[in-house]
Amino acid sequence: MREPAAVFVDYDGTITDADTFDVFVRHFAGDEKWSEMERKLRGGEVTLREALALETSFVRATLDEADALLRERAHVDPAFPAFVAACESRGDSLVVVSSGIEPLIRRALARAGLARLHVVANPVTILPEGWRLDFRDESDNGTDKAALVRAAQSAGRTAIYIGDGRSDFDAALAADRCFVKRGSIMFGDLSADLGGRNAC
Repeated sequence: MREPAAVFVDYDGTITDADTFDVFVRHFAGDEKWSEMERKLRGGEVTLREALALETSFVRATLDEADALLRERAHVDPAFPAFVAACESRGDSLVVVSSGIEPLIRRALARAGLARLHVVANPVTILPEGWRLDFRDESDNGTDKAALVRAAQSAGRTAIYIGDGRSDFDAALAADRCFVKRGSIMFGDLSADLGGRNAC
């Protein structure tokens, strides 16, 4: 029997079938602004943190209204509760990590019967002129997921990371084992960068 692991799972696009911020930008700002932001991210003109801050500022809604929008357009993978149960049965700790908006993530997980999960994400201040994402740390990724992985390792735990996108890359490289979605942003890049060091 292996020792219980520390399992970190990205939220947007990994636990869910759609990225919260893609939904927000397309709904509140339009496809043109979303495409422009994606171009700047791919070109390295802005950090992910800068992009997330701007995208959040486009949101003009109450928390309930934003939650209702996401309830229609972003869904928790129906297999995720079973995965959580399997981790719990092995004694693994499971942390949901995200560069996104903590209260919206918590609401979605509660609807899936997973309110008990530990979530590390960003608080938000809801203002009439646009929401403000209150980043929990200084990471250019919006949340320093790699630091969470390293902290678990320092405590003697095997760290497993599961993700799909830009904000997951550093954490996946730091983890003892990682899993990425086939066809995701990370899939091709990680295969080259890991160099056989991690099982991914």
